[in-house]
Amino acid sequence: MLTKKEAAEAVRQAKIRTGVTWAQLAETVGRPLAWTTAALLGQHPMGEQEAERAAALLELGEDAVLAFRSQPYRGGLDTPVPVDPTIYRLYEVVQVYGPTIKELIHEQCGDGIMSAINFKLDVERVPHPKGDRIVITLDGKYLPYEW
Repeated sequence: MLTKKEAAEAVRQAKIRTGVTWAQLAETVGRPLAWTTAALLGQHPMGEQEAERAAALLELGEDAVLAFRSQPYRGGLDTPVPVDPTIYRLYEVVQVYGPTIKELIHEQCGDGIMSAINFKLDVERVPHPKGDRIVITLDGKYLPYEW
């Protein structure tokens, strides 16, 4: 059986080999784009039919289906500080703006957090005269601390 990490690498290679896009996978699986991408990169378990549809489109076998269905260990990176430039820039954003986000959540909502469990993510390319922009929307449920 493949691990989640091995299955994610098989997905990346199959996308190149088949020319399938993340959007096509999301449509085939019947789930949102960001969720499907995260699931196939090992961060969510897929249902049986979702896993079978994804594997069929990517021309992957039963080992991949089983890996897609298995429960993940979420959030692990290979290094404590990410080295991939795209991921590092997001890490940098949180380093710079994390305290601001925290303060604004507390001021607007009270003592609590934004859930990453009850959560939606969207990534959009927006044309701009000085160079296209990337808009990332993090949409998490507010969870108050209860003492």
